[in-house]
Amino acid sequence: MNAVDSPPARAPFDWKTTLLRVLALTAVVGLSVVVFGIRDRVEEFAAFGYPGIFLVALLANATVFLPAPGVAVVFAMGGIFNPVFVGLAAGSGGALGELSGYLAGYSGQAVIERMDAYARIEPWVKKYGGWAILVLSAIPNPFFDIAGVAAGIGKMPMARFLFFCWIGQVIKMTLFALAGAYSLTWILKLME
Repeated sequence: MNAVDSPPARAPFDWKTTLLRVLALTAVVGLSVVVFGIRDRVEEFAAFGYPGIFLVALLANATVFLPAPGVAVVFAMGGIFNPVFVGLAAGSGGALGELSGYLAGYSGQAVIERMDAYARIEPWVKKYGGWAILVLSAIPNPFFDIAGVAAGIGKMPMARFLFFCWIGQVIKMTLFALAGAYSLTWILKLME
């Protein structure tokens, strides 16, 4: 057998990377199941002030493709607490929670690659990187999990993903908190 006929060399199996991928996928699925199971009680965390708001946002954003009532709590808490600090707390928690989608993509186990929405969002994330993450996380949309998965699949550095996601989440959550603060004031004026 000459060099032309020899089979291509296989890369050695990387146990460390495989283990990290399996752990990331297991954590995402487990966290999503837990949050979905306690979704009716999430609002109770808001009673703990800013740390509670942080936790509500973290849990609401940690689910991948399962709804959780995070934005409604931020809106309501904006009328009770300082809306800028509510936005910071919720944005920080939300950005950390969004790591679940990123990790799902990074694990390489994402079935989502075959979805039409992924096919539309993935080129934006690939072309614009962190800026696409910032814009998509700053606007309320159901597709941000797909952007997080695309960033993970594309192996965007986690710190970069988290930084741009945090900026977008803080913008979005602050706007919701301000809307809650001003709508409460407006409603109270109407009732006078």
